[in-house]
Amino acid sequence: MASSHSSSPVPQASGGSSDGFLRKSRDLSSRHYRPVRSLPDVCPKEPTGEAGGMCDGPSVVADQHRWTVYNSKVNLPAALNDPRLAKRESDFFTKTWGLDFVETEVMPSFYLPNITKEHFGPYLQEMAQREKIHERCKNICPSKDEHHPVSSITNNHDKARAELEQVPKIFMKPDFVLEDPGTFNDVLPWSHFSVAGGKNRDVASSRLLQEKLSHYLDVVEVSIAQQISLRSEAFFHAMSSQHELQDRLQETTHAVATLRSRTAAIECAMCESPLRALRQAITRANCVKLHNKLKLMAAVHQTQPTVQLLLSTSEFVGALELIATTKEVLQQELQGIHSFRHLGSQLCEMERLIDKMMIADFSTYAKSDLNRSFEEDSQVLEKDRLQSLVFGLLRQRKLDFLDIYSDEMVQAAKGIVRECVLRTVSQIDEIDTDVVVKLPDQMRLMTSPQWFELLKGIFEHFIFFIKRIKATLSVIRSVVFEVLDGSQKNRLTLGEIVRSGLDGDRDEEEETTSDPTLNNHQGKAELAYLTHEGLFISDALHEAEEQQNNGAQARLQSRGDASCSDSASGTTESSSSRGELTSVSASILPGGSSIGLAVSEDMMPSDLELGRVANNIQELLYTASDVTHDRCVKVLMTRARDGSLERLSSAEFVCLSQAVERFVKDSEELCGRCSVSLRGALQSQANRFVHRFHEERKTKLSLLLDNERWKQADVPAEFQDLVNFIADGRITLPERKPIVSEERKPSEYLTVDGQKYAVVGTVLLLIRIFLEYCQCVNDIPSITTDMLTRLSDLLKHFNSRSCQLVLGAGALQVVGLKTITTKNLALASRCLQLVVHYIPVIRAHFETKLQPKQYSILRHFDHITKDYNDHIAEISAKLVAIMDNLFEKVLSKYEVKAPMPSTCFRNVCKQMAKMHEAIYELLPEEQTQMLFLRINASFKMHLKRQLARLGMINDGGPQHGLVMVDVAFYTENIQALRSLERLDLNMAEIWEQKR
Repeated sequence: MASSHSSSPVPQASGGSSDGFLRKSRDLSSRHYRPVRSLPDVCPKEPTGEAGGMCDGPSVVADQHRWTVYNSKVNLPAALNDPRLAKRESDFFTKTWGLDFVETEVMPSFYLPNITKEHFGPYLQEMAQREKIHERCKNICPSKDEHHPVSSITNNHDKARAELEQVPKIFMKPDFVLEDPGTFNDVLPWSHFSVAGGKNRDVASSRLLQEKLSHYLDVVEVSIAQQISLRSEAFFHAMSSQHELQDRLQETTHAVATLRSRTAAIECAMCESPLRALRQAITRANCVKLHNKLKLMAAVHQTQPTVQLLLSTSEFVGALELIATTKEVLQQELQGIHSFRHLGSQLCEMERLIDKMMIADFSTYAKSDLNRSFEEDSQVLEKDRLQSLVFGLLRQRKLDFLDIYSDEMVQAAKGIVRECVLRTVSQIDEIDTDVVVKLPDQMRLMTSPQWFELLKGIFEHFIFFIKRIKATLSVIRSVVFEVLDGSQKNRLTLGEIVRSGLDGDRDEEEETTSDPTLNNHQGKAELAYLTHEGLFISDALHEAEEQQNNGAQARLQSRGDASCSDSASGTTESSSSRGELTSVSASILPGGSSIGLAVSEDMMPSDLELGRVANNIQELLYTASDVTHDRCVKVLMTRARDGSLERLSSAEFVCLSQAVERFVKDSEELCGRCSVSLRGALQSQANRFVHRFHEERKTKLSLLLDNERWKQADVPAEFQDLVNFIADGRITLPERKPIVSEERKPSEYLTVDGQKYAVVGTVLLLIRIFLEYCQCVNDIPSITTDMLTRLSDLLKHFNSRSCQLVLGAGALQVVGLKTITTKNLALASRCLQLVVHYIPVIRAHFETKLQPKQYSILRHFDHITKDYNDHIAEISAKLVAIMDNLFEKVLSKYEVKAPMPSTCFRNVCKQMAKMHEAIYELLPEEQTQMLFLRINASFKMHLKRQLARLGMINDGGPQHGLVMVDVAFYTENIQALRSLERLDLNMAEIWEQKR
């Protein structure tokens, strides 16, 4: 024990010793530890490095005779390791600090290194040499116990051990507690007292037990005394070391007390006066700061009256700038001032109030601008007021003010329609406004010309309306772009200032020092407005001079020591902030030259937000176009609800379409956007108009066909003129000419491109009908595709219905014809040929009205042409079939016998002549020849069959001669017909070829 608790100092290895006892390298792992923090200043009354900063810790010099925190001897480890407690309290923290305190895992510090075994390597290496020396000393100098005979130690130890073994083991247990019943019964066996034997026996047992326990106690005490005697020298050595240590501590305490007293005397003699001088310098600087703060507080105190003055003149931007500057000063210079604790919230409330006032004022402006009479000047209403409002709203980032303008625009558009309707209705005596109250009902009671005039008036007002909106939005856009350009210029200027560096500062310093009079006048000028309003009357000029002096002092002291520089810079900062407030206040008072020069860049929206506002302005112009178009659509739909627009004539609908198209084009030129709502509504009405137009003409054509008797009709002169008009390349209806007294006689045929067409009356009207379709396409190009589809349907209807009436013999029941003659068939074929002639003309006309991507719809005309040609071919086949049936019936009775020519051939020639007579004047010569060639082929086929049946051969015999006589008669009669003189009948084909 003596060796382990020795009070001798541990030898420390010097820098040059070879043993290296306890040598520790300082720079080995210093980078792993945090930098050493300086201890608190022992002189708390002295100023530290900070301006006006004092150390709040107790001084061991000045406070050595009174109790301080340094006299505290109880710490947290001592409280936790209190030996008086039976066990460590686990609820130490929660009991003292509340239930909310929960022990959590402590995160490892980023500033402390991770200690590993390598950190102890150098220490172990150094201690290895010392350990070797210690072991060597132990071997050379054995302990005192080793000098005693081994046998004596062994005997004493065995004897003590034997005596201790007599003590029961229960007394040696570490958990021996006599309060435990089991333990108590083992120590004091009551069974010895309860047996029979009487009272004397109990007394003897208790004495015996007491003596036994006393013997156990004596054995233990002897053993303890023996152990103490073995280590008595170590105890005495420790006690003597403790007394020596206490003596040295008393000497040290006396030396420290002497040092402290001498230090206190030195402090009183040499330090108090310099420290007092420093404190007075700091106090003076604080007084200067306080004076500047008070002047700044006086300026801030006048903020609310100035803001109210600015608001009374609607100078919202100036009021906002003053509020922003005051808030900045409150946050930077006057933070924590108790008298201004409510001023910040008051300024925020005033700012919100100004926001509401600006929004309300902008809404009022938009309403008055959009709802003013169109007879007034179309210039922007109160342009300066609008610019100020927009600048203020942008500054406050109220970027949704365009939504207010949009809402007012919608209401104004409704008001324009209402005003136009009321004005028009007031001029119409037939409409009683007391009976018909609703505007839609009043519009429906108007006649078509009245309603059309109303619509044109609405269009004119809306054009003026869009122009007015465009002018207003142009002003707003110019303000936005001005702000955007200003922010970009500010950034460029800031970049130039940064690049200029110290050179610019040096030039500014030289310029300032070179002309102090000019700066003084400028400072006076900046304070002129506030002085005029009664602000800073006593301090205005003095402040300007002091600001200049403080600025010069700050520049001079910036080259001196740091502590003085701090206090001077604080004074300069205060004065500069006060000057900034003064300058801003002066610039925003009424009479200022500019509204945007003092705006802080961080208060304005970013370039991206300004770009979005500019885009929203353009979108708002588009919205204006859409709103006006939507209002016009409602006017159209109101009129069209009872079908009035569908009942318009083609000319009236064309006028409506042209008016709408002009309005759409004008609005597109103003807004730069193609609105589709009005055109869509017109297209919808055009589709309904086309449907009614088509249904009327289809019904008319059906009625004409149902009443058509399929007889050749005379062609009036106006239809011939119409055809000639088409031949000149003008696919449109000619203008109606005044009635001439001399009437032109109708012609028998319709001449088209030099060809004569025998037609029925329905076809003449059909030509006029499809010209009406073409005329509508010319007038309303937007319905071209729909009109083409309807015209295709009309042509198909004519083809199918005429086929049913003629080829299908439907005219027998519908009209009451007795039979369908060849003349009816030929006339129908010629009418179809006339329609086929005009289909390419119609196709070419529609092709000029379509876009290239719409050309596929022209395939309808190809299908129609095919259908018509098929129908014409069917009619020709029908004519041939009629003669074919006749030939089959007549030639089946043919016999070769006299007289010649035979009756059969006479009947055939007679029927051929009737056929020629029926179709010659209806069909052109080429078609007549082709038709008779087909009829002749049918005749030759039937004659050949009959001759083969009769066994007639081409042998030159008598029977052959008789047949040739009939054939010659047939040939002469056919070639005697007009236009068939040169027809090659080729009658040699009636004979079978010899094999």
